[in-house]
Amino acid sequence: METKQAMSSGWRFWFIVTMLIGTFTMSISQSSLSTAYPTLINYFGISADTVQWLTTGFMIVMCITMPISPWLLNNLSFKTLFISVLVLFDVGTLIILAAPTFWVMLVGRVMEAMAVGVLFPSYQTVLLEITPEEKRGTIMGIAGLVMGSALACGPIISGIVLNYTTWRGLFVFFMVVITLILGVSFLVMRDVMPRIATKLDWLSICYSLGLIGVLYCITEIGKLEANGAVLLIIMLGSLILLTLFVRRQLSISNPLLDLRVMKVFNYDLAVLLTGFSYISLIVVTIIFPLYYQDVLGVTPFISGMALVPGAALLSILNPITGTLADKIGFKPTMLIGMLMIVIGWGLLALLTIHQIWIMIALAMLIEGGNAFVMMPAVTLGANSLPTQLISHGTAVITTVRQVLGSTGVAVATLILVNFTKMGTAAGKSLTAANQAGFHAVYWTFFGVALVGLLIAGLLRNTQDHSK
Repeated sequence: METKQAMSSGWRFWFIVTMLIGTFTMSISQSSLSTAYPTLINYFGISADTVQWLTTGFMIVMCITMPISPWLLNNLSFKTLFISVLVLFDVGTLIILAAPTFWVMLVGRVMEAMAVGVLFPSYQTVLLEITPEEKRGTIMGIAGLVMGSALACGPIISGIVLNYTTWRGLFVFFMVVITLILGVSFLVMRDVMPRIATKLDWLSICYSLGLIGVLYCITEIGKLEANGAVLLIIMLGSLILLTLFVRRQLSISNPLLDLRVMKVFNYDLAVLLTGFSYISLIVVTIIFPLYYQDVLGVTPFISGMALVPGAALLSILNPITGTLADKIGFKPTMLIGMLMIVIGWGLLALLTIHQIWIMIALAMLIEGGNAFVMMPAVTLGANSLPTQLISHGTAVITTVRQVLGSTGVAVATLILVNFTKMGTAAGKSLTAANQAGFHAVYWTFFGVALVGLLIAGLLRNTQDHSK
């Protein structure tokens, strides 16, 4: 077993800043391409369904690499791991910039997704490891700024960049920032995690590929041309693989992903709660711009800019709510957040809104609620686990959050499309049919938010179990 290196307070500050800027930039790439879809469709001469694989494929690859992060943290120095992730992302971005065809571009996106999938759970584990328990809420609140704000800011930043450059300008931006962070990393990164060398279990990796099938089915099920029989076969095969994965993790001495974390009930509740709050965040960032354009009739640029206030509030609140959780406790903080989310979806479900400023205010209410819930839930879940399981715990919670977020988007899309279609079939105007579809989405996620509020009520504040 190798021990971690000590850091002075000044070095620790720059270590965290470097890590968070790198993670923030890579996080933006997850949600930034939707604004560029029309440009890419024309440039490569592809269909709308094909171009969506730049985001869908990214999400799938990111999710299947997350379970490997605990093994990497145990077997590589964090400095080596962080630098390797940045290099992988940079090389992937370079491939995208030079891509002569869409499929070459997709290869670059896969490399970017692998980097993000490893880094997302790893940086949270490292932050929890180097932060005293009494300050974990504050530092994870700052981490929440990276997670939530990057997701919300991705379409905004890409819209601004694309307004002045071509689609390649967006990836130039990513590459410049990541290359600068790479240079700084050689100076400030340290090996902060204890290491226990273990053999990589390739059979577990093969079984974990069942996630690909599950996520593929989730993303395809809402499409009109989807083949239900084929998707059912893929889903059943994927679930069998994931069942074998779970059985193997619980039966071998050095699992790829230690699922014993799921035996801690408080941790399980925290996993669900962070997933439910993430569903509300990602659905708002995807559904609201559609409402602005399809019902309120604003331009794509205005619909993108309308996301700015919510993203700004989320950014401001994340560090504040982290400090609040340290002072008054995690459970009261998360109850406040879930109440905000419940009220936001409830008002959307009950009212028919024709003013964009009211929609912006409700988006701010829901996204602000997310700041009170998502990272405090991650921190509380980690505090429920022994130190040796924290890396596995963050990998599980990050993977589940992504899967639930993808499921939320698929469900929202499916409901919106089908209720809109029923509205037009019943003789309603397209605007009225769209309104009915959106209201069905709002009622659905109002119900989801109520379940989240119940989960928050079941949680209990815990002392740090890592000592």
